[in-house]
Amino acid sequence: MALLSKKDTDGDNEMVTDFHFPTSKKALIIFTRNPELGKCKTRLAKTIGDENALEVYKFLLNHTASIAKEVKADRYVFYSENIIKDDLWDIGTFRKKLQNGDDLGQRMENAFVELFGMGYEKVAIIGSDLLDLDAEIVHTAFVQLDFNDVVIGPALDGGYYLLGMKNLYHQVFKNKEWGTSTVLKNTLNDLQNCTVHLLKELNDIDTFEDMRHYKQLKKFHNIK
Repeated sequence: MALLSKKDTDGDNEMVTDFHFPTSKKALIIFTRNPELGKCKTRLAKTIGDENALEVYKFLLNHTASIAKEVKADRYVFYSENIIKDDLWDIGTFRKKLQNGDDLGQRMENAFVELFGMGYEKVAIIGSDLLDLDAEIVHTAFVQLDFNDVVIGPALDGGYYLLGMKNLYHQVFKNKEWGTSTVLKNTLNDLQNCTVHLLKELNDIDTFEDMRHYKQLKKFHNIK
């Protein structure tokens, strides 16, 4: 991360602008919701309550941050609502940006467009709600991009937890019912003319059924 100063149009006041420069050929995008009570893990909250759902999400965020630190790539956290300066995503490790778009597909597309435009040769995005995700899986995704156009990590619910590309395929971000079991199938249909590598299938945590078998989450099992 570099801070550059430039003069404003009057030449009097100095404005400091935050510029990011690639230090790697690879970029990892982490999409995260701002952890606010009643605004995250809403399906999970229906069973265990808003407070427990928020604590589960914070636990998952910490897990995601810890594995992302092990990935050899420039790491970008894209916040859903507003950028938080002092939080678990420390600025020495993570570069911070804001999601932009009307739906998940548009927000992801805009993030890929921005990072490819900065000169990255491989870009992958992960979610922030998987305890089964580790750095080795993300590393494998970047390696497989040497031999494939696209890498996808399938989720048990019919979506995906990772999407990696070395060229931008706009169609994968359009005409999807995000959050449904059709996302992965329709994405693969969009990529029939591409080489696609599928990673191991993992479980993302959206409901109580998704989390109940994890020992680390037992303390959050109080039903409201």
